[in-house]
Amino acid sequence: MKNNIYIAIITLISCYSTLAQQFDINADLRARFENRNGYGTLKPDTEKAASFISQRTRIVFDYSFKNIKLRFSPQNVRTWGDVITTSKSDANGAFHEAYGEIKMDEQFSFKLGRQEINYDDARIFGNVDWAMQARSHDAFLLKFNPNSKNQIHLGLALNANKETNFYENYAVLQYRSLQYIWYHTDFKNLNFSVLLLNNGMPYLDGTEEKLDYSQTIGSRLVYKKENLSIDGAAYLQTGTIATNSVSANYFSANINYKTKSNFNAGLGFELLSGKDQNDTSTDIKSFNPLYGTNHKFNGYMDYFYVGNHNNSVGLTDVYANLSFEKNKYSLKLTPHYFASASSLYSAGEKQDNYLGTELDLTFGYKMYDYVSVDAGFSQMFASSSMEILKTGNKNAGNNWAFLSIKINPNIFTNNVETKL
Repeated sequence: MKNNIYIAIITLISCYSTLAQQFDINADLRARFENRNGYGTLKPDTEKAASFISQRTRIVFDYSFKNIKLRFSPQNVRTWGDVITTSKSDANGAFHEAYGEIKMDEQFSFKLGRQEINYDDARIFGNVDWAMQARSHDAFLLKFNPNSKNQIHLGLALNANKETNFYENYAVLQYRSLQYIWYHTDFKNLNFSVLLLNNGMPYLDGTEEKLDYSQTIGSRLVYKKENLSIDGAAYLQTGTIATNSVSANYFSANINYKTKSNFNAGLGFELLSGKDQNDTSTDIKSFNPLYGTNHKFNGYMDYFYVGNHNNSVGLTDVYANLSFEKNKYSLKLTPHYFASASSLYSAGEKQDNYLGTELDLTFGYKMYDYVSVDAGFSQMFASSSMEILKTGNKNAGNNWAFLSIKINPNIFTNNVETKL
């Protein structure tokens, strides 16, 4: 791993010394303390709160010359104390991004390699930057920009375990192949996007691997005028997963208004379809947000769709946003009302759909241009129905707190065309 990083650095410096038009080096170091006391699920009476510090150390090398752009982004993600202090090796390093982008003309370009894929509000495709490791894909991306107001992207991915001479079952728990088209257009006060995603997931039929495809199709509309912003989105999912038919849907709407006194207020809702617990069919009726930045949605305590709640009863989330920003400070309060989108049952009896209320309070302080501090506290007021869904004790406190420091300096920038 270290040898690969050194080779990448030497390659970039070599390119810069002879041909460079622009070369940038940026750092991303962040450390986050967390106290988890019912984070992600209700706390059982037999468990204690967990406290730890996680860290990301990433350096980003960007090089561009004429119609070529290269990016190499090695990173190390760790929890403080996960290796002994005298360790001679560290297996926590990886490349977050490593891609090349070629601009063929003023309208067409393509990118290939390890890359982030982000679209719209990051509900279906997002880089999950909250997670220390974040998310990136091994993919090919063709971009077509016919003019300044329209964009069309075609993305393709094909995954395998390693180089082989014969077919081998895919052992990684993710898609085997993926294709999508994204279209975006801008009007005076509106922008509109459409996404068509074909997602190929492998499954085993005995010992033989087979592949089923599900489709996610939808659009997002955003209206902005002065201090008012309104957006809405709708997606449908169809196709098959492991021979099971898929029929799911998603709807969202938000309205936000920013006053002249630095206050911002908003209301919104999300509806992700689910499946009744007494439904005995094999059909998949629960919407899956797939590769989105799920921590951004449905409360910061990550009770829903962050490694959990898939193929469940779905979710209705009604929320408000109240925030204040001035100079280097920001403060935000977000209450969430959670309910299941489909029916819950216990001992054969239908239960109340109300799952609970979560309060998220966050604070931000920009210490310097390249240093920021963020803190937050969240409290879950769960119902008896949440206990049925998640187990644990609704009265066990169930809160979460964090304190984060981010350091993001630009280390080096040069756009002089002359040789060194």
